[in-house]
Amino acid sequence: MLKRKIVDYFRHWRKTKDSECLLVKGARQVGKSYAVIAFGRQDYDSLVVIDFVKNPEFKAIFEGSLDSADIYSRMTLLIPDVRLLPGKTLVFLDEIQECPAARSALKYLAQDGRFDVIASGSLLGIRFREQQDAPSLPVGYERQIQLRPLDFEEFLWALGYGDQQIDLLRGYLDRLEPVPRAVGDRMGRILREYLAVGGMPAVVSAFADARDFGAARNAQLMLHDLYLDDIARYASSSERVKARACYTSLPRQLAKENTKFQYSVVEKKGTARKFSGSIDWLEGADMVLPCRSVSTPRFPLAAYESDAFRLYANDTGMLMAMYGFEMMAAVVDDKLEGPMKGGLYENLAASMLAAARVPLRYWRSSDSRHEIEFVVDHGASVAPIEVKAKRGATASLDAFLTRDDVEIGYKLAAGNVGAVGKKVTLPLYLAPFLFESLATGR
Repeated sequence: MLKRKIVDYFRHWRKTKDSECLLVKGARQVGKSYAVIAFGRQDYDSLVVIDFVKNPEFKAIFEGSLDSADIYSRMTLLIPDVRLLPGKTLVFLDEIQECPAARSALKYLAQDGRFDVIASGSLLGIRFREQQDAPSLPVGYERQIQLRPLDFEEFLWALGYGDQQIDLLRGYLDRLEPVPRAVGDRMGRILREYLAVGGMPAVVSAFADARDFGAARNAQLMLHDLYLDDIARYASSSERVKARACYTSLPRQLAKENTKFQYSVVEKKGTARKFSGSIDWLEGADMVLPCRSVSTPRFPLAAYESDAFRLYANDTGMLMAMYGFEMMAAVVDDKLEGPMKGGLYENLAASMLAAARVPLRYWRSSDSRHEIEFVVDHGASVAPIEVKAKRGATASLDAFLTRDDVEIGYKLAAGNVGAVGKKVTLPLYLAPFLFESLATGR
């Protein structure tokens, strides 16, 4: 059974909610239903699951009056053995984008308050239905949370590592103490496995039981095909081909020395006018992670965003599905070389930052002499983060740290923990713990 951090958020919501339901959003197959059902079974005496895809006949529950008493009455008539226990029941409305009336009803179910209600749906499905069916949205009665693929800590849980072991690992970061070589070698290997497998629950489950990369690869390919099918299903007729072309160009984009997204890589003489809408669509579906360029790396970074951007896959496993099986082996065995390796590790860091809910931004000097893969707000200043797939010089980071207004910078590489002046060097497997601290301001 996969352990997900979002379950702790669900418990916080249950304690702090007033008159509000919870809407769990996310890309397809990130584990929304799994997490909600696990929470319902663990924390409630009764769980009512209404899956509008599996059981489309349940849409009738929300036909006619949306008064909560009428809805619950119809629920007891249509669902065998349903138990509605005030204060002890979780009602889960899964794939809610398939029933716009149920989305509208969240307001009245929240006002009723006798039963807790969680809804879930894919980001692209929810957005599509909002645009097509224009449901009456439950403004003020709906708290939203987005679920992403398993982060590195959740991946460690899936492999059998416990909280005590992970806390010991986190301690090396807290103390800026070198990691013992045996531990570092082991964690470096697991990080490369995570890079190759990714964090999609079905893929992680296929891999974790027997460390079976072949099973993981098959699961990746199935999900990749599902993503492409979703583009065909939900994108407008004018965007389907273009959105698919942008998405499948990611391996070529990341293989360049300059990983700035270039429309000419998608199509010869391609332009922003033709493809920018497709990028917006992919971002809205949470299939990609845009990283915005900043013209001036100063606090607050949001004030200096420019039009240039980089584009990363929402999950490194989904990126891996676009390569052959040999690529997975090369990553795990650390035999990959060239710009592609750097692009993959940038994507890994981007997905880790996104998991920690840290905005993705980068900086490249106007003369192109210096480049910082990621810059983040840090107090009233900024902190640069340079990502190296292997050991190497950090001329851009060193130059950045000469600024008086910059207090600290980070080099993430295949090395050990160290600190010289303002520069902190960390192995990549400690990056998620760093990003958590940056997100919380600790």
